[in-house]
Formats: sequence, C-alpha cells, structure tokens
Amino acid sequence: MSLRNLWQRIKGASEVTDADAPVPAVDPEQRALLEAKLGHTFLDPALLDNALLHRSHAFVVKHSREDSNERLEFLGDAVLGLVVNDYLYHRFGDASEGDLTKMKSLLVCGARLSEVATRLELGQHIRMSRSEAATGGRRRASILSDTTEAIIGAIYLDGGLAASQRMIQRCLLQGSEEALERPGLDNHKSRLQEMIQARHKTPPRYRVVSVDGPDHARIFQVMVTFNGHELGRGEGPNKKTAEQVAASQALDKLAADDGLLDDLAQRPES
Repeated sequence: MSLRNLWQRIKGASEVTDADAPVPAVDPEQRALLEAKLGHTFLDPALLDNALLHRSHAFVVKHSREDSNERLEFLGDAVLGLVVNDYLYHRFGDASEGDLTKMKSLLVCGARLSEVATRLELGQHIRMSRSEAATGGRRRASILSDTTEAIIGAIYLDGGLAASQRMIQRCLLQGSEEALERPGLDNHKSRLQEMIQARHKTPPRYRVVSVDGPDHARIFQVMVTFNGHELGRGEGPNKKTAEQVAASQALDKLAADDGLLDDLAQRPES
C-alpha cells in the first residue's frame, strides 16, 4: 500500500471517529430534567428521544431521514398553530383576521421558537453528529426551533391536545406580551394618524376603556376617537397592543366608508 493510500485511510478513520461519531442517547436523568422544564412527563419516553433526534445523527447511525425528528416537527407545527390561533381568537375578541394573523406570526416565528428552546437549554439534549455540533449546531436557531416543534408533536402523541396546550402555554405563551410589542406588527397608529391629519388637523385620540384580569394576565380595552366620536376598539395584553388593534379597526371602518371621516368632522364633538 502506498503512503498516499495509507494516509487517506488514516485520515478517513480519524474523520469518522472525531467528527461524525454519534453522541449518546438521552439518559434518564437528562430526560427528567427536560420533562420538568416542559411540564410533561412522557408515558412513552421513546417519543421524546425521537423528538431530540436530528437528521445528522440519524445519518451517522445509518438510519433513514424519516427516523429523525422531522415527521414530529411537521405534526408539532400544526398543533402549535391550532393552539396559538385558539389563544389569540379568545384573547383578542375585537382583532381582525389580519391582525390575528400578524400576531400569530410573531408568536410562532423561528426566532421566537429558538428563544424558547434556548430558555429550555434544549441544545444540550439534541442528538446530532459531532460534526454538526462542532459547527455550532446546538446553538443554531433553525435546529432549535425545529426541535421545539418536534417536542410539541411528541407531547401531542403522548398526552393529547390538552397536554400539548399546557406545554405551549407554559413555555411559549407566557411572556407573549413582549413578543407582540416587537417591531413587525404593522404600525396602524401611524397610518391612522397620517390618514386623518392629511385631511383634518385634529389627530385621533386613544382612551383606555377598561383593564380586566389578574396582574399576570391583564387585558386592556382601548377606544380610538376622532372629534369625540368612536372609530374603533381594541384589546390586548398591554395598552400599546390594544391601541394598535383599535387603530386597525378604525382603518377598516374608514376604508369601508370613504365619507365617514368628513362626516365625523362636521358633527358636534360628543
């Protein structure tokens, strides 16, 4: 055997041993720690193991891609969408379909799911090849967000919709107020003000109508008026979000009736 061929064989063996050897399966202690964070103890631990199996690990151990967590990710994405839609529908009773869609996109986006995974320290539990881990796989947002969805799918199969709903409420929807305040939700307030001030000097005004719910789950109701007349109302977990929803409703109303703004301007202020 030539020195060149010998070196290639040694190099190949080294690459498999050092870079691509599979990491160990989830041990019971680590699984219990993760289950405590998720708020769900698996009746079938194999489902959680599967949810934590990245395709790079499946490839290394000569399994098919279908043995990885990608099928559970597909299921978890659907379950997550249903639970978040249900939450938003009941929490924001005055929000339009468009606003509900925008709020949902902020709550289930990859960045948000990656944040949840980071808080759960999910990266240390994912089974992936050492080469994937060596290139930052345990911190990669796409892997973290996909694994979060896979875990939701696993919990759904293990405990049904109620169990997955509890996990999503615990891990994702708590703190959703901050996520909804981030840039990304259309600035309906600015659009409404620009529309009104282009035709009239009096700007729209916002007033908190009510604040309900316990301290950790407040629901603000805000009314937006022009010349003392109501244009729209909105609800939200904070004043800022409620104002955006109210402004969106006002924009919809004005779009449906082009002469409404001029008519309100001529009416006596109420």
